[in-house]
Amino acid sequence: MPGSFFKHIKIIIIVFDLFVSAASCMSQSANIHDLTIAPEEGYRCRAEIVDGDTIPVFDLNTISVETNYIYKTPKEYILWTRVKKDVKICYPYAILAAAKLKEYDMVLEKMPNEEMRKTYLKMCEKDLRKEFEGVLKELTVPQGEILMKLIDRESGKTTYEIVKEMRGAFQAAMWQALARLFGNTMKHEYDGAQRDVMIERAVKLVESGQF
Repeated sequence: MPGSFFKHIKIIIIVFDLFVSAASCMSQSANIHDLTIAPEEGYRCRAEIVDGDTIPVFDLNTISVETNYIYKTPKEYILWTRVKKDVKICYPYAILAAAKLKEYDMVLEKMPNEEMRKTYLKMCEKDLRKEFEGVLKELTVPQGEILMKLIDRESGKTTYEIVKEMRGAFQAAMWQALARLFGNTMKHEYDGAQRDVMIERAVKLVESGQF
């Protein structure tokens, strides 16, 4: 009987030791794979297996390098200087206007009928007037033209399309005719690669905090 008892105790101790050893191994294994704990040596990074080889993969931050527009003549330098100044003034309003237009579009998509859409568009027009009318009155003609281009850049809609949605085709056509009298157009689509390259360069400088 005593021998049987001690034998039983011995088995319990062996099982307990195995349990403790397994728990210790699991704890160490968890620490090895715990990404919140920095390794004692080297760097921890992602890895990909390519043709049987494990290759470390490092993610680098995106770095944007922008430069001033390269002007060729003194006249072009004066124009570039003016465009930079005008873009810095207009760009924040273009961002805000584009955000509001996106908000309006999201609401309009949920409108069940045309009458509700018309009522809501009148409210939108009042909202835009309250937000921008005072600012627009202070803009010069070149600044107004740049603002229209930047709104198209940010929203994907020309000023003509916006007026047409808010006021209707007749009003849009009337304002377009008036704009043409001053040598301008509300249908101008933004072209940052060629025609509006100066504006695009200026926007990049403003976005990166270089101007």
